[in-house]
Amino acid sequence: MSSSTPRSDEPPLLRIGPPLPGNAEPIERADAARNRALLLDAAQQLVREHGVGGLTMDAVAKRAGVGKGTVFRRFGNRTGLMLALLDHSEQKFQAAFMFGPAPLGPDASPVERLIAFGRTRLLDIEVEGDLHRAAEEGRFGGGPYGLHKAHVVLLLRAAGVTGEPPLIADTLLSTLSAALVIHQIDILGYTRAQIGDNWEWLVRRVVSAAAQVE
Repeated sequence: MSSSTPRSDEPPLLRIGPPLPGNAEPIERADAARNRALLLDAAQQLVREHGVGGLTMDAVAKRAGVGKGTVFRRFGNRTGLMLALLDHSEQKFQAAFMFGPAPLGPDASPVERLIAFGRTRLLDIEVEGDLHRAAEEGRFGGGPYGLHKAHVVLLLRAAGVTGEPPLIADTLLSTLSAALVIHQIDILGYTRAQIGDNWEWLVRRVVSAAAQVE
């Protein structure tokens, strides 16, 4: 299956909250969409290199090779830029786990996909943690969290996990809470690799326990 072909058993991509600055047009022209993606990719690179503190309108303009006025016209202000960046990052993550290459995408076993899901999410939280933490207010009612949960439930069932996969999915996803992960890294001193190893241990124990019950 092509990595760009939607799967009938996966839900559609969801945005974070209502339409955000920089994403308000119902149908963007192709050149406008490319320009927005260019700006947001530049913003994402800056955050990954310098943290959220390094994300300024000037810095994004310089990285993208455009005038500062272009950035202001597209996103309004720094808050608008940060919200649009979080939405952009979330859209890329969703596309990767639903349609992208293995091990995160469809062409891998359910267990390997679950492990990759957690490790990839941890990378996003580590480099964009403040944005993710802000987005978690009211997170359980639907939106991206609902999509993440549906994806994890789908993989748990594909791996043979019975009982209450939705409850198990909530338990697993609670370990990827941005607030918890940031606390574990900044206060408790764990590395992202250690937290990722713990995620993998949990996934393998859940699947192994299901196999033993059978």
